[in-house]
Amino acid sequence: MARIPGQFFLRNLVERRSLIVQLVKRDFQQRFVGSAVGWVWGLIHPLVLLASWTFVFHVCLNIKLAPGGVTENYSLFLFSGMLPWLLFSDTVQRSANSLLEHANLITKTVFPAEVVPVSVFLSSVINHVLALAMAVAAIALWERHLTPLLLLVPVYVFLLGLFAIGLGWIVASLQVYLRDTSQMLSVVLTFWFWLTPIFIEEDQIPAQLHFLINGNPLAWIVRAYRLALLSYRLPPGEDLVMIAVVSAAMFVIGGLFFRHMKRGFADVL
Repeated sequence: MARIPGQFFLRNLVERRSLIVQLVKRDFQQRFVGSAVGWVWGLIHPLVLLASWTFVFHVCLNIKLAPGGVTENYSLFLFSGMLPWLLFSDTVQRSANSLLEHANLITKTVFPAEVVPVSVFLSSVINHVLALAMAVAAIALWERHLTPLLLLVPVYVFLLGLFAIGLGWIVASLQVYLRDTSQMLSVVLTFWFWLTPIFIEEDQIPAQLHFLINGNPLAWIVRAYRLALLSYRLPPGEDLVMIAVVSAAMFVIGGLFFRHMKRGFADVL
């Protein structure tokens, strides 16, 4: 009986969990090697972005949130929206060059190259959890409440991981053959970033451009994050279904694409 593609990839990843743990540990340590404060930079970076973006959009451009939304605190609104984007973009961008960085292993040993983008995501999740803890603490301090919907956040992280890993597999394998891939990816992610409602509410986007939100998986995840962190409202059921379907589809498509392309990795690297 033929195995379902998604089941095949997940089973392979589970079987290689010890290798993935080693790669995650190595990646996390190398990111801060020689640094005086180490992993604290993983907290400083999002805080600096939050402060600068709040200054530009809230103070200088005077962007306000409408009453009756998930919150009227712009900094918390912005922070909860930027967290999933930072996890996604960090995973995909670093995955692009991840195979080149592990070329010595791929060319000289029988090495399961597909675990490299997975380890990149899991390493990024560590910083994400730290930043998420800061966001929850800030919400408890300023909003004076914590919603039980926080329990849904790990589900969103998992689905975002499937989507980011699937896309990471595609760009990583393309980068092996076409070294311009990482440059093109930077351009695509820049456009994608500004087409995701991180700085403004969706209602502030002109109605004729709402198709950009309706077809943007990151917009669905940003919306779900904000509802889970800042409100007591469950996200629309169709949103969760769409996130799950698109994420699973990207994971399977990316895995199949990577599996096809990896046959020539050793020759090209």
